[in-house]
Amino acid sequence: MGERGAKRPFDIHVVLAKGYGVRRLGEAARVTPDTLFGIASNSKAFTAAALAMLVDEGRLQWDDRVVDHLPAFQMHDPYVTRELTIRDLLVHRSGLGLGAGDLLYFPASTFSEEEIVAKLRHIRPASSFRSRYAYDNILYLVAGEVIERVSGQSWADFVRSRIFTPLGMKASTTSVKAFRPGADVAIPHAKADGALRPIEPMSLDNNAPAGAINSSVNELSRWMLTQLARGVVPGSGGKQRLFSEKQSEEMWAAQTVLPITAPSPSLASLRPSFSAYGLGWSLRDYRGKKLVTHTGGLPGYVSRVLLVPELNLGIAVLTNQEARGGFEAPTWTLLDAYLGAPRTDWVAAFKTAEDERVKKADQTVGEGRAARNGTSRPSLPIERYVGTYRDAWYGEVAITQEEGKLILRFSRTPSLTGELEHWQYDTFIAHWRDRTLNADAYVSFFLKPDGAIGEMRMQPVSPLTDFSYDFQDLLFTPVSSAPGAKVTQAQH
Repeated sequence: MGERGAKRPFDIHVVLAKGYGVRRLGEAARVTPDTLFGIASNSKAFTAAALAMLVDEGRLQWDDRVVDHLPAFQMHDPYVTRELTIRDLLVHRSGLGLGAGDLLYFPASTFSEEEIVAKLRHIRPASSFRSRYAYDNILYLVAGEVIERVSGQSWADFVRSRIFTPLGMKASTTSVKAFRPGADVAIPHAKADGALRPIEPMSLDNNAPAGAINSSVNELSRWMLTQLARGVVPGSGGKQRLFSEKQSEEMWAAQTVLPITAPSPSLASLRPSFSAYGLGWSLRDYRGKKLVTHTGGLPGYVSRVLLVPELNLGIAVLTNQEARGGFEAPTWTLLDAYLGAPRTDWVAAFKTAEDERVKKADQTVGEGRAARNGTSRPSLPIERYVGTYRDAWYGEVAITQEEGKLILRFSRTPSLTGELEHWQYDTFIAHWRDRTLNADAYVSFFLKPDGAIGEMRMQPVSPLTDFSYDFQDLLFTPVSSAPGAKVTQAQH
């Protein structure tokens, strides 16, 4: 979408809305401009906008303390609990580590929203408060709780009634549970042992404010038109607003400075001069223009929404696969065309960058394999590793012995079930039965002086593992064991 010669922001219009490819591999149904896709973390801007609307109404302020609206809210550090503001919930500087707590809802779990918020107090910080940027999802759930407490509506009801309805986003949903058989929905696809195949859409109902919205390019274009018009509803002639121009500026203002790292050589021209996070939006520059943008990623869905306010230009690319180049290459190709930039083969550039990333990850995994002591044996008989283990924030996992093999099961995450293959010494590798997860993990046991298991820790095998598999943040201690094994009681 964009404008040519228009003087008022609400004069902009959609230039192109089109679907490409098929909704599901092996089937004929084509993607249309009305096909629904999971937009994942592009949902965060909707959560920020909902809060902005409440700020406009005087029902809260960005720098209100969270505890003033949610008295039971607690972080691990009492100081952070006391000082964390509504603004802090959205800007990734709370001190939590990258993706901290994501295993509470990713992959799909049975934890409730209330349980997840209560578990925040057990997640240890990775840095001091407001000292550095580290992307998180879990605090957007708290933002959703604030919206409910202040407005009297759940986050989903607020978004549907206060944003979707005024914008005419009639088919967009806040949950995959709203999908109906035969509906115009893109089926997500992921690779399993190298082969791309359809998968079931993942429910994110227990952290919907961070990434549960499903929308189409036709309906998402109305959202982008509103953003570019600084809150004005499309077709209202400037008479209807979602949020004020002041709040638009606030959401697009730099809140947290992001480090700038050198991209792959093939993507060198994408290196920004500045990079920051606003309220639900990432901010950066490209060829002298400020970009307001965000990406989204869920199993089988990746996307980008990008706005160039100076040009009243918006681009959204939604895909039902997981290749970064699939949504990035069209975005930058279109942006270059509008900017009159030299032509770049972005498909080739992102392919080269991805090949380099995979090669580097394979090298890391290969080095670990080469250093492995394949003749080592576990310290204990195999049955001694059987038992229930508990982490302070996740809860319990169980290790059972079935047909001579150890099986690890996360109690509240059904897809995290897999066989433990001995790697070396007291380290095993969890091979998840759901091969589309692409998240196999090392599982290491540490013994106490008396030979009992004292701790169990995990970490991803491959550097390519999605950061939301925050296995490295878990610290399990045994709470029960198989008959005849030594038992210790976990203390938290």
